[in-house]
Amino acid sequence: MSQARLKLTTYFGERQRTGDRFMADALFDLYARHEVGTSILLRGVEGFGAKHHLRSDVVLTLSEDLPLVSVAVDVPKRIEGVLDEVHALERHGLVTLERARSGEGELHGEKKLTIYAARRDRIGEIVTLLRRHRIAGAIALLGVDGTADGVRCRAGFFTSNPDVPIMIVAVGAADRVAGALPELSRWPTTLERVRICKLDGQVLARPGQDAPLEKLMVYGAEHVELVRRLRRAGARGVTCLRGIWGYYGAMEPHGDRLLQLRRRAPVVTVVIDSPEQIARCFDVIDEGLVTSEALPAV
Repeated sequence: MSQARLKLTTYFGERQRTGDRFMADALFDLYARHEVGTSILLRGVEGFGAKHHLRSDVVLTLSEDLPLVSVAVDVPKRIEGVLDEVHALERHGLVTLERARSGEGELHGEKKLTIYAARRDRIGEIVTLLRRHRIAGAIALLGVDGTADGVRCRAGFFTSNPDVPIMIVAVGAADRVAGALPELSRWPTTLERVRICKLDGQVLARPGQDAPLEKLMVYGAEHVELVRRLRRAGARGVTCLRGIWGYYGAMEPHGDRLLQLRRRAPVVTVVIDSPEQIARCFDVIDEGLVTSEALPAV
């Protein structure tokens, strides 16, 4: 049975504070207090905001305030119940509110499927399952904090953190996503509308959503040069998240390994801007799998 969900996403800096606390701690204390069903905190590896101040883990001097992304998902009543408190926090960043559904959705068009798993799960097998169903691309993102069934699960240094959340994002044709859902029934999932725009340089559709802001997501491996091209193109905000497993197109699922000369970790780059600026950014993206989504509330 399909049920309405709201997804509240916050983009901010790692060192950002609200009062005498870090923004991340304040947010996830809030989500735990309201028993938000599913939430996750993701640590970015590179990005910039409206002032174009670049932060990157590639250069040590730029890595002191890396981007963070928090995602909270629940029924509309519960997410609406935390909105006023989220907006009351002292912050400088971007907050978006998006509609989603749990369970099966429409069987036409293209969908973004998000799976909310945990570190104890066999993430590589889930990604391989998605590839077997010929879903266009997927990436697994490692969380460092979050809630599961309303209970906070925060990563610690001297433990395996089996309950800390992982978010797997996949995009593909609606019928192929629907075919994979029965094998994913043990995990919470959400479905959202998405447009697949480009794959390996081939344009499949142009972005251009009827909304105040539009979001591009680029699934690939390299991000350093892409971020710099987007910065030169005038993008107002870019965040890169490094995954632990992923693939797109004909690529075989792969993960990051410690003992290798060059990292092959999958990366997703998120660009949020006006539809006009998104069109300009789209033209400088040649790599990976590119999708477009409308952002109805910011």
